[in-house]
Amino acid sequence: MLCDGTGGRQGRRLGAVVLLSLTLGLSPLVGQAATSPFAQAVAVALSEDEALSAYYASRDYRTLWAGPEDAAARAALFSALDGAAAHGLPTARYDAAALRAAFAAAVTEGDRGRLEVRMTRAFLAYASDVATGVLDPEKADAGIHRTVTRLDPLRLLARVEAGDVQGLLRDLPPDAPEYARLMKEKLQIEAQIARGGWGEPLAMVPLAAGAEGAAVVALRDRLVAMGYLRRSVTAVYDREMQAAVQRFQLDHGLSADGTADEVTLAEINVAPEARVKSIIVAMERLRWMHDVERGARHIWVNLPDFTAKIVDHGKVTFQTRSVIGKNVPDQRSPEFSDEMDHMVINPSWGVPRSIIVKEYLPLLQRNPNAVSHLQVIDRNGHVVPRGAVNFAAYSARSFPFGLRQPPSDGNALGKVKFMFPNPYNIYLHDTPAKELFDHDVRAYSHGCIRLGDPFDFAYALLAAQSADPKALFHEHLDSDRETVVRFDEKLPVHLVYFTAWPTAKGEMTYRRDVYGRDARIFEALTEAGVALGDVQG
Repeated sequence: MLCDGTGGRQGRRLGAVVLLSLTLGLSPLVGQAATSPFAQAVAVALSEDEALSAYYASRDYRTLWAGPEDAAARAALFSALDGAAAHGLPTARYDAAALRAAFAAAVTEGDRGRLEVRMTRAFLAYASDVATGVLDPEKADAGIHRTVTRLDPLRLLARVEAGDVQGLLRDLPPDAPEYARLMKEKLQIEAQIARGGWGEPLAMVPLAAGAEGAAVVALRDRLVAMGYLRRSVTAVYDREMQAAVQRFQLDHGLSADGTADEVTLAEINVAPEARVKSIIVAMERLRWMHDVERGARHIWVNLPDFTAKIVDHGKVTFQTRSVIGKNVPDQRSPEFSDEMDHMVINPSWGVPRSIIVKEYLPLLQRNPNAVSHLQVIDRNGHVVPRGAVNFAAYSARSFPFGLRQPPSDGNALGKVKFMFPNPYNIYLHDTPAKELFDHDVRAYSHGCIRLGDPFDFAYALLAAQSADPKALFHEHLDSDRETVVRFDEKLPVHLVYFTAWPTAKGEMTYRRDVYGRDARIFEALTEAGVALGDVQG
């Protein structure tokens, strides 16, 4: 019988830990450790955590944090926890101030044992949060399809045992260069908020070159506060102010005409606190992607930026405008990563089942000759004469046919589509609706990504395997036949959603939260304990 002076209930818990340790083949409490109040306190505190209980039992309850010899590890952890707010993390989850106070108030070995457990739990929570994210992305929003690989707690503790805790903590955050740039921008904006922010919001009065008066002065002062304009005393909308507005428009995905129209003024009036929220969410998104290999060469489709880019060794070598899914249920473009392995030139369009039953079947039931550009296809892919089908006899659930649009100039997929087979039936493609690319906000598709310059995109991809990619592409295009062209090497594709993103030069850009996803994620982060802090204003 173990006599620990903790009472019957705690004694039973300690006995359970010993039994667990024996079952796992680990060393139970032995020698002095068996009767030390420190070990008893640790065992009781971990009685409902089998893995940590067995871990501490296996090392005879030696300390990681609470012993005199652990001063360096303890200081490194406290330093990391003190910086948790800079990462946009839920600082109350680790509560460094409470841990420090508990150390100062600790009197007994039992106090020290309970602190050991609290420090371990704070370390593991912080390590998981800063490395792999606070939230489960698929729970945060149904359109995010990323499975996050969480860190192994026992491997983390083994690294603490091995020493260099400071180095371990330094290596935990994502090593993506954008992460450090986002953190720097966050701290800079928070400092600006503490100094009073960017000033009062502007009146929604459009301004253009040559304008004068109080509204121009207000615009001037806000541009100065935001870093787009040098300090000035001008009350005239001059060339310098016009250039500053253009730079702002470029950084915020707007038509860069240098005119402060209502759309531009609305973006200028976005509060700095809102920009901090975008940055915090962007950092969380990068943590979710901590183990995603972008690839030395990859395709980067940032949905709210409405662009598709080819990136080679960190440098954008091709960029085109894109159209993304409408902001309605079942049509928003999802977020995920996959690999592109082929393109289809002169594609036919197999109409998705959801579009068939929701949009086209009702039309066909009223008029069998509706949507005449589409062929009716049976389960074997054979064309079925419309006269042979009684469309009115079927419901959305029972309709047994498919619809297909053969290759043509008016095909919904245009002349080429780029395939990375995935469960969501998403791909990149051409479109005959070229006029949509003239809009700043381009959310019009059923979910797939339409490209503004699909031929040039194809040339850029084929250049990796052809000395004359343009000639190769047009050889197949001019045949008017549906042709599959496979890539010699698969190319990683990343559909992402960043409303705050730094350029390669470190300059920040912002985009509108077209799907409201960032707002939902920040709300979930807030519920988890993330706060903007005392600088909210």
